[in-house]
Amino acid sequence: MGEAKHPDFIQLLHKHTGILHKIIRLYVDDPEDRRDLHQEMLYEAWRAYPSFRGASAFSTWLYRVALNTALTFRRKSLRRVPTSELELAQQHTADLTEPLSPQAELLYQAIRQLPEADRAIITLHLDGYDNDAVADIVGLTKNHVAVKLHRIKTVLENRLKR
Repeated sequence: MGEAKHPDFIQLLHKHTGILHKIIRLYVDDPEDRRDLHQEMLYEAWRAYPSFRGASAFSTWLYRVALNTALTFRRKSLRRVPTSELELAQQHTADLTEPLSPQAELLYQAIRQLPEADRAIITLHLDGYDNDAVADIVGLTKNHVAVKLHRIKTVLENRLKR
């Protein structure tokens, strides 16, 4: 499983690394757990990449993989897979312990208080995904996503007004 097997993987992952960082910040508080989850996400994306067929955008696919990994993170024992691809991918990622702006931290705190499914929906929405793409990633109907988004926004507005 050397670098030649997935030459585009590192470039695509580097281009969309913000997806991983956002999900990690929303699902894990402890810095050590953030690093562990980041490594698990890299592993799962690398492992699943051969099955990526391009039916959806790479970013949509990566969101799905990262969200599933975050949601099962606590139940699963972590394993490290030493590969040159994973080590190279880790070199291209920012430090997950870098501080956020005060406004961004308030938003992250409010989003972290939401149920897991709602966190995923609002994160995808804030990243510009339309309701069809969000529905595809989280496994809901487009209409259900629209209703949930309206409710989530109301909850966040109320929390941020405090």
